Amino acid sequence: MRYPEGGGLTAERRAFREGIRLQAGERFAAGEKTAVIAKDLRVSVRSVERWHRAWREGGMEGLRSAGPANSPTVTDAQFAVLEEELGKGPSAHGFEDQRWVSLSVATVWRLLKRHGWSWQAPARRALERDEHAVELWKKEVWPRVKGSRRSTEHGSSSRTRPASR
Repeated sequence: MRYPEGGGLTAERRAFREGIRLQAGERFAAGEKTAVIAKDLRVSVRSVERWHRAWREGGMEGLRSAGPANSPTVTDAQFAVLEEELGKGPSAHGFEDQRWVSLSVATVWRLLKRHGWSWQAPARRALERDEHAVELWKKEVWPRVKGSRRSTEHGSSSRTRPASR
């Protein structure tokens, strides 16, 4: 099955595909033609050519699976340190607010979810919350902070409509 639980191939499917590549490697060593190998293994000629290049550069090891594409880039030891630092909070690291990560939200979410963390959402609104101040901030401060994604100095970015001047 393709894309189970977060993407990529299952371990079984990866092993199956690696087996096909290794069969092709044995046939490269025997001097067989790319088109014949592709037809017999029921794969594209382009794939066999790519495998042949990998075989020439790295032998049979060059045809082995590199593992899942979405494997963690953070080791367990590194994550233990990260978890300890996360527990201290952003202010302990010099951040003025809760935005202390420069990764995308999706990347952070996958990393934290993989290690048992979850979104932090308050169960209720703070008693000290000033609704008037919140609305004022949304109307006056947020538009300045957010800014525009594209400059309007050069007119329209549409190719179908000329810039109005």
